[in-house]
Amino acid sequence: MEIETTLTKDIRIAAEKAGYDAACKKLLSEKIILAWIMKDCMSEFRNVDVKDIAEKYIEGSPAVSEVTVDPDEKTPSRITGTGSEDAMVNEGTITYDIRFFAKAPRSDKEIWLIINVEAQNDFYPGYPLIKRGVYYCSRMISSQYGTEFTESHYEKIKKVYTIWICMNPPKNRRNSITRYYIKEDNLIGNVREPIEHYDLITAIMICLGDTNDDNYYGILKLLNILLSNEINQKEKCRILQDDFDIPMSQTLERKVSLMCNLSEGVWAKAMEKGMAEGLEKGMTEGLEKGLEKGVLESVRNLMDTMKLTAEQAMIALKVPEADRTKYFNMLR
Repeated sequence: MEIETTLTKDIRIAAEKAGYDAACKKLLSEKIILAWIMKDCMSEFRNVDVKDIAEKYIEGSPAVSEVTVDPDEKTPSRITGTGSEDAMVNEGTITYDIRFFAKAPRSDKEIWLIINVEAQNDFYPGYPLIKRGVYYCSRMISSQYGTEFTESHYEKIKKVYTIWICMNPPKNRRNSITRYYIKEDNLIGNVREPIEHYDLITAIMICLGDTNDDNYYGILKLLNILLSNEINQKEKCRILQDDFDIPMSQTLERKVSLMCNLSEGVWAKAMEKGMAEGLEKGMTEGLEKGLEKGVLESVRNLMDTMKLTAEQAMIALKVPEADRTKYFNMLR
């Protein structure tokens, strides 16, 4: 039997993680899930029923990993719907996780919004995440030229939202939702411009956290349940249905099942790889040392592949609390 090399294992784990990430985006793109996010995070939908948001106000099918963030701006693109790319020469390869159009429920006139939702593991991936959010907003504004307005018809620019769901935020941000937007500030005098003339970009950071927190309710609870690696499919479906009145259609249940299965596969393969490497390194030092190294390598692999903190990786591996300090010291 051919022995699987470390490189092959790495490739296999990476492929499975990519599959998990794709399944996560597909699940988040379900209209009823987006509707819950919109209701809790966007002032335009604060007083609207979740089912109405999903059925009446989200336009078409959300585009998942289809619309390019960084197309060349020299040639205006032409788009006919939310599923189309900003098709230009030399376009970039980075795409929005989820992007779609929505109609704001206003009686006086029709207001359209362009909304982007991103799933993010690490809140500090080497740069301030909020700056990336502002950049995504800017791109969604500038890419409207030639699609939503031409020449000097800036009055036709649509308001844009970028919403980031951070699964492993730092402690000071856990169970929080923060909004960044443009507001009017009179330095001299007292003037009032209609808010729709400048309220055009909003970036929102949703940072998930612990279940034993006062803020663990609403969309924070929903997303924690939905994206948890520790809750099985049956329990997730029950909570979504009972606590959030989300009907479990065959499509939604299948997406929950797929993500749960892929999640288990990624964790299992990372653990298997870590234990194998640790045992191999520890063979000359005895079984106990080998097992220690196996756990240590599993923790490192989960930190690398799933972007978890050391503490989260140990909880996932069910490392006894009494032993965690030892492994923390070994990781330094």
